[in-house]
Amino acid sequence: MEKKKEIVITPEITPADPTDEDYPAEEIVISPARGEWANSFEFILSCLAYAIGYGNIWRFPYLCYKNGGAVFLIPYVTMLVAAGIPMLFLEMVLGQYVGLGATALFPQIAPVFSGLGWAMFVTILMGSIFYNHVMGWSFFYAFSSFQYILPWSNCDNYFNSENCFTYEGLNECRNMSLYYYNKTCLTIEDYCSISSLKSLNETHCLGSENDTDVILAEDAVFKLSAAEDFYRNRLLGVTGKTWENLGGLNLEMVGCFALSWVLVCLCMIKGIKTSGKAAYFFAIFPCVILVVLLIRGLTLEGAYEGIEFFFLRGNISKLNESEVWYDAANQIFFSLGIGFGAFITLASYNKVKHNCMRDAIGLSIANILISIIGGFATFSILGFIAHENDVSVEDVVHSGSGLAFIAYPTALAKMPFPPIWSVLFFFMLIAVGVGSQIAFVESLATGLSDQFLFLRGKRPILMIGITIVCFLLGLPICLEGGIYIFELMNVFSVGLNVLFIAFVEVIVVAYCYGFNRIIANIKEDMAIPLPQFFWDYWSVTWLCFTPVSLIAIFGLGIYYFRPVGFGSYIFPYEIQGIGWLLTTIPIVFIPIGALYAIFIKKKEKESSDPSDRDPENPSPTSADPTDGEDFEKSSLTAPDPTDGEDRHKSSPSLPAKNGASSHINGEHTNYSSQI
Repeated sequence: MEKKKEIVITPEITPADPTDEDYPAEEIVISPARGEWANSFEFILSCLAYAIGYGNIWRFPYLCYKNGGAVFLIPYVTMLVAAGIPMLFLEMVLGQYVGLGATALFPQIAPVFSGLGWAMFVTILMGSIFYNHVMGWSFFYAFSSFQYILPWSNCDNYFNSENCFTYEGLNECRNMSLYYYNKTCLTIEDYCSISSLKSLNETHCLGSENDTDVILAEDAVFKLSAAEDFYRNRLLGVTGKTWENLGGLNLEMVGCFALSWVLVCLCMIKGIKTSGKAAYFFAIFPCVILVVLLIRGLTLEGAYEGIEFFFLRGNISKLNESEVWYDAANQIFFSLGIGFGAFITLASYNKVKHNCMRDAIGLSIANILISIIGGFATFSILGFIAHENDVSVEDVVHSGSGLAFIAYPTALAKMPFPPIWSVLFFFMLIAVGVGSQIAFVESLATGLSDQFLFLRGKRPILMIGITIVCFLLGLPICLEGGIYIFELMNVFSVGLNVLFIAFVEVIVVAYCYGFNRIIANIKEDMAIPLPQFFWDYWSVTWLCFTPVSLIAIFGLGIYYFRPVGFGSYIFPYEIQGIGWLLTTIPIVFIPIGALYAIFIKKKEKESSDPSDRDPENPSPTSADPTDGEDFEKSSLTAPDPTDGEDRHKSSPSLPAKNGASSHINGEHTNYSSQI
């Protein structure tokens, strides 16, 4: 019996002459394997690490406080059910079934929407550029925590401005009926004169001698807490900077930014082989530290007052405000990370027959629970700050990054053994950032390697290249005024465009490809149990609730949009225009992809001459993806759904030689993906 020849795997597809007598029928040449999760737990933890983002820690708590406390959970859960879970499951199904990232997947689902995957790619690229800066800030704070007296606990440092204050100094001056400024206690006359005002009485200042404008003395002079002064003047160096003068490079921040990219690169240098193992730490460690902070926060004095502000002061009338529903939907969307294509990428490394519906529902529940735990931990600590400084909780609440880099450091400085708590907290922020960034960068790497197969055998080089490019593109944010660039990108590059991309995505799958077809793929090919309840749920959401919710969120986002700024500095109109340009750049790829499919691909088909083919050994004729009559739309054909164990052992995009099916070790495998 003749020995079966081994399969030859090379980085590139090598053409062979099938008429050659020496050509072995069993031998095929394929691209390097994509890889596969070692187990389903790695996939779940990677998704959890991606979904647990900074929004769970600093945005969700603030939105609850702002929008009626516990009442906010009503619109939050409603939008999770109507749009969050359906979109999450949809993206997992697409990636897992076809086994490709977004850039290579959508040309197979609907060629006219081939630009949709590249729209996701560009959006993730822009997000990756600025997202790592939050990790860089966290590294800076973590390194600054290795000293007995934390530098943001007082105003005695070289970088502190005259406007810096501590709550202890503030209260000491108040007890003497004086006002704190520049580490001294001033009379009302001296204090008002700082802002060129006149004193009216012991508590108020006058605008001028002939003016009747009365200003509360506490508000007459601009002040910065010690933690905010550290944030603005030590970390960022933004004081006095504008868009016209962004200052020079902050070399310390350049180093921290580079370190964050090196960490991400090392975690992903061998693809999911390393990132899957890293997910065990980056998914579990933040949850553990968050629970520890919650337990510690609940034991602090004033914790109840903080929790009362966060959750217990329910205001049912808030449900009548459309902005509350917009905040809930927006938070669900960006907390889960839907619309970026990251879940498509992560799921593409699953076995075909993996129950990703269970994962999608479980991940959504875990996400909301972590957000609630983060809210209780945050506001218990804010209540402690307010109690310690004899102020209202409202006076210490910050939204966005200010909560993590101003409010939390203030509280950490007042805890026993502050350096220990500070190091733990900021390393938790680093872990949260790395977990999310791994999914972002994996989407970039997968998008390129699925499109250009030769890159699959060069993963280390690809990762180093992506790291260097993203680092160089993000360097301008390391300028002293780089926070302005950060805020611009944070609002415009991953905002409304993501909602629009997700809307197009659900329309393409539910209507262009077809709801019944995707359900058949789920039930028959992926073998996911689909009881009648879930069939009804997916049909109602994918066909109606989800697209309607997305377009409603998009419209409300435009309606409630406010000019972007940092603090009291509102960016100039031309800068706002650049921001809107950032929003439109990814969206433009959708019509570009359509034009390419309609005109370029069609010309390529028309230019091919059928008479050049060998009539006795014709080459396989593939359907024209731009020709609705010739292109088969009945179903996605995954790489042999009956063999979920070995789907990724070769390139799913490689057609069988001479139009025949490939036989590997006696098993039938169909590598084409058609609709």
